[in-house]
Amino acid sequence: MRKLAIFFLACLLTSEAFAGLSATVVIEPTNRKDGLMVSRGSLETHLTKLLGQPVAVTTTEDLTDAMRATRSAGADIFISPPQVTASALAHGYALLGSTEGQDQFLLVAAARIGSIGELRHGRLYLPQQDSIYTYLARGLLNANGLSFSDLRRVEYAKYPQAGLFALLLATADATVVRRDDWTSWSKEHAGVAKVLAVSSQVPGGYSVAMKKSLPAESRNKLAKWFETDAPSCGLKPVLAQADLAPYRRIAELGTFTPTSLPGATVVGLATVKNLVAHGAVIVDTRIESEYRDKHIPGALWLPYAEKSLKDIAFDPTADGFPGLARLDRNQAIIFHCNGPECWKSYKASRAAITAGYQHIYWFRGGMPEWEDAGEPVETGASLALVK
Repeated sequence: MRKLAIFFLACLLTSEAFAGLSATVVIEPTNRKDGLMVSRGSLETHLTKLLGQPVAVTTTEDLTDAMRATRSAGADIFISPPQVTASALAHGYALLGSTEGQDQFLLVAAARIGSIGELRHGRLYLPQQDSIYTYLARGLLNANGLSFSDLRRVEYAKYPQAGLFALLLATADATVVRRDDWTSWSKEHAGVAKVLAVSSQVPGGYSVAMKKSLPAESRNKLAKWFETDAPSCGLKPVLAQADLAPYRRIAELGTFTPTSLPGATVVGLATVKNLVAHGAVIVDTRIESEYRDKHIPGALWLPYAEKSLKDIAFDPTADGFPGLARLDRNQAIIFHCNGPECWKSYKASRAAITAGYQHIYWFRGGMPEWEDAGEPVETGASLALVK
């Protein structure tokens, strides 16, 4: 019995001795060259020496699995493309920085295509499904009232430049490319294609994120090492970056509401105030706790029960909006919720349009736009609370 206890104690001590940290290098499928330049063995050796404990390094090209790992804290350190890093930052990780400056992507289409709306039932050519190109394509289309489901075909290729040649061969109607690639290609193929939309700035290259729970001393050592010594392992220097806004934008890609809504008028703060002054009713479609916390003075609370996808091709039968029947069909109605990334007021407006309401206004900026302008808010339940 005593020997058995000693054996288990030895096993425990051994496991503790070998317990360490983990790092995952996520290779962007459209940028495999830079990813494959990173030496896993060298990175393990350097990080182990730096932190004084074993660091196991793995590499993967499976972005779907990598995204899942960010949500389950599957590694202590992620060296990954910006869309994976964006997910990690939303799940307990802190940003160290990125290897490149800001990048920008363009949605380009055949010269005969006049607008994004004309891509409906068209053919879109993209690099792999989990690439940053696909994230940006989804966001650019969604913001302009289209989803992938509105297209006749979405084809995925191995290389990012393949979409441009698909346009040249007329086997695709549109694609997404980096601005630099477009600049050089369009000079050689003038008149073949044109730019329909431009993305916001996104971090280029690879970004590094680490668990916030790591000791401050370890985080400081890692920050210094990635900035000065990362090239010894084939990784470009990681420049410290404090601005999280570009990563938040990436995380929201594909979930932002469109900028237009047929059958309704999209309005800003000044128009909302003018409409209310002339008798319009403003409807808050958020959940009750959000309404009680703060709401626009005089706003009715008519929650939109959202279970459908955050997509213009959502299924309204999966949702519930019984409060719509309480509204006067002859009155001007303004729907709002939590800003451009909140779909409740968009879907409520669609429901009202479908039901035959004629005077629908959609305050897309919602509470964030109202508060950013310094407008007053009310808190708690009020007589405006309608169940």
